[in-house]
Amino acid sequence: MTKRIFRAIFLVALAVFLASLSLIMGVLYSYYTQIQRQQLKSQTLLAAQAAAHEGMQYFSGLDIPNCRITWIDADGTVLYDNRSESAVMENHLEREEIREALESGYGESARTSTTLTESAFYSAKRLPDGTVLRLSMAQNSMLNLLLGIAQPICVVIAVALVLSALLASRVSRAVVEPLNKLDLDAPAPNSSYPELEPLLHRLEVQQRQLRTQAGDLLRKQNEFNAVTASMSEGLVLLNSSCQIVTLNPAARKILGISRRSIGTDILTYNKELGFQPLLLQALDGHRAEAMVSLPGGEYQVDASPVEHEGVITGVALLLFDVTEKLRSEQLRREFTANVSHELKTPLQSISGYAELMAGGLVRPEDVVPFAEKIQTEAQRMIRLVADILRLSQLDEGVGDMAFEPVDLYAKAAEAIRSLSIPEGITVSLEGETLWLQSIPDLLSGILTNLCSNAIKYNRPGGSVTIRVGRKDGSPFLCVEDTGIGIPKSHQSRIFERFYRVDKSRSKAVGGTGLGLSIVKHAVQILDGSVELISEPGQGTCVTVIFKKTSDIYAGK
Repeated sequence: MTKRIFRAIFLVALAVFLASLSLIMGVLYSYYTQIQRQQLKSQTLLAAQAAAHEGMQYFSGLDIPNCRITWIDADGTVLYDNRSESAVMENHLEREEIREALESGYGESARTSTTLTESAFYSAKRLPDGTVLRLSMAQNSMLNLLLGIAQPICVVIAVALVLSALLASRVSRAVVEPLNKLDLDAPAPNSSYPELEPLLHRLEVQQRQLRTQAGDLLRKQNEFNAVTASMSEGLVLLNSSCQIVTLNPAARKILGISRRSIGTDILTYNKELGFQPLLLQALDGHRAEAMVSLPGGEYQVDASPVEHEGVITGVALLLFDVTEKLRSEQLRREFTANVSHELKTPLQSISGYAELMAGGLVRPEDVVPFAEKIQTEAQRMIRLVADILRLSQLDEGVGDMAFEPVDLYAKAAEAIRSLSIPEGITVSLEGETLWLQSIPDLLSGILTNLCSNAIKYNRPGGSVTIRVGRKDGSPFLCVEDTGIGIPKSHQSRIFERFYRVDKSRSKAVGGTGLGLSIVKHAVQILDGSVELISEPGQGTCVTVIFKKTSDIYAGK
């Protein structure tokens, strides 16, 4: 803008200067021409007086520079001319200045000389004897006048250009400076030019509207960020080119990409994500969903088109972690299959024995053994159903079970007393009184199952040691045996439902395969952890560590 103002002011100043110069040159030229005519007239009158007194002798040796003298007879014949031969000159009677001089005594004119072929002023005076004396002087053109004063004109032009440039620069800065100092954030206080007040008022109104809209947008953005940041599901917004517009922290974690990925194509990170078919359907205006395997697990991906005024402008991706759901469904299927299998075996045994007895195919002395076998299988079914119900209860959570102070040492002693300990197995309890804020039934279940397993899978003449104490300030319960141990390859799975290391031995000792699963779920409800150390042939040590806040006091 400054340059445009400068150029406009400079050109205007230059145009004014050139117009003034042209006007001045025209006035000077007119003035100079008038002066020249007056000088020529004065010279003509003086020369006429001299020629009237001296006659032809006046012209002898007469030399007037820049002036032509012609003496003409009354009939127009040229008697004398100081520039040309009078004998060869044409008759001058028809010349305008000659006619006027013969008629009124004096005449003048301006024209191009046919003899000298130049523009000239003519002045003629009639003498007393009737002859006419004429003087002529070359008329200077405008170009000659300019050439004559070219040097001072050039100086004036140079000075004018410099002054015009300085003036234009200063004026342009003076005009633009108040505009540059306008505070567009607060236009109202600016009053540099009254002409700008309507514009500044509109800017002030627009600024208020923009600030209000910006505040609303910021608040909505913060709300959106707060909501999406707290989501456990991944949210990714894409434009119509499948470039990432925004994504929440959960999506960054799930997809393994950073915030710097915004603006890049989502398919460039992993072309095997399975997103492309979903994106194509969403861009066609159809909602689509699919199960996708990602490094973090299994995810259900929902792709929904984003429309604006009937045009698909992008895609919204929602990623739901269904790993645990699928795992739960798999466990449920396996659990159902295992329950069916576990119940099928004793039921077949009971049915078989009962069918034999009902058909009279059993000898009287075998009736009691058959009944004992039926009772054994029935007791096995009762234990299995009880454990299944217990697991189902633990799956549903604490429910109506309440936390209360429990003496862990006394609870362990009570569990030992309730066990049926085979002959040759030694069970001992070590530690001190240790009170916990816990659920008595869950502690009893933990102790009973751990001690039962330690006894069942022990060797003849083995021992079971139960320890109660603290580990790094946290209460713990340890059940250690000298039994058969657990191979390394099975240790990661022994807490699964119905998992048995040696199925034949488990059935022989009457195990249901659910004891350690019950222990694991009960410990999780009590917010504890389980550690397992075992070596085949050397025994097993299972340690349950409770959280520190559960230790309310300890006494001896």
